[in-house]
Amino acid sequence: MEQIELNMLTIEKCLVCGSNQFEPFLVCKDHTVSKDNFNIVSCKMCGFKFTNPRPTDLVLGDYYKAEEYVSHTNTKKGLINKLYHIVRNYTLKKKIQMVSSYVSRGTILDYGCGTGMFLSACKEAGWDTVGMEPDNSARKIASDQDLSVYSNKDNLSAFIKEKQVEAITLWHVLEHVTDMPETLSFFKAKLKKDGVLIIAVPNHVSYDAQYYKEFWAAYDVPRHLHHFELKSMKSLLENNGFKLVETKPMKFDSFYVSMLSEKCKTGSINLFKAFWIGLLSNLKAKDSSSYSSTIYIFKHL
Repeated sequence: MEQIELNMLTIEKCLVCGSNQFEPFLVCKDHTVSKDNFNIVSCKMCGFKFTNPRPTDLVLGDYYKAEEYVSHTNTKKGLINKLYHIVRNYTLKKKIQMVSSYVSRGTILDYGCGTGMFLSACKEAGWDTVGMEPDNSARKIASDQDLSVYSNKDNLSAFIKEKQVEAITLWHVLEHVTDMPETLSFFKAKLKKDGVLIIAVPNHVSYDAQYYKEFWAAYDVPRHLHHFELKSMKSLLENNGFKLVETKPMKFDSFYVSMLSEKCKTGSINLFKAFWIGLLSNLKAKDSSSYSSTIYIFKHL
């Protein structure tokens, strides 16, 4: 991985408040691909956490090249991935019900749609669907399901043209985005005024994150560039023209992330321990913004 190590980008300003004053937060290991260590820093002004320095766009894709990266491969190898698929079949229905509670029907854009499982379920439920996915192999799996999926915003814009969509969803995607201001501007331009922007991200103030610290799998450096909680997410989106209307918990995530975290920390899944930490994380959550992962629902300001 020597080439990747030489292609690093240092971030000079905080994405949320624009400050250039940072302090060390954690050093985390990439347990999936490179086995290298990466720094997570905290903004001294607003507390926003982000991976810095990070791989440049030129090489960042190399850090996703692992069969166990389930959102890009649909692999069912191993106990964790099998459990992931079982739970996902249930949560897909819940996600569609949630979106439909804000917007009954129309066109839905799933940004970073991976292999298209959510989009396929939306299509079956009667939605017009379109997706964006930069990873070639994941996009092919989605396209093979007769889904319209594009590789970047330019190609997506050419498809949507002047049309706006009723809903935009990002399921554990925003933490990966390299061009955040441009992406949020794109969302504002393409989302109808009465539409919804739904963003699900890991939550580093959750109990399981505090317990596992640098071994918390949802830090997932360097693929996760940004590390959110309620304050930073609300500030970032409000600064870019959106209003937070509601938050919801993702209660299954604490169990899945704890299994991955146990493997990162000890080399073994340790199902009983992971289940216990996941359960404690949910029980200790004071509100929907305290769970292992949080769903944020936004509308235009």
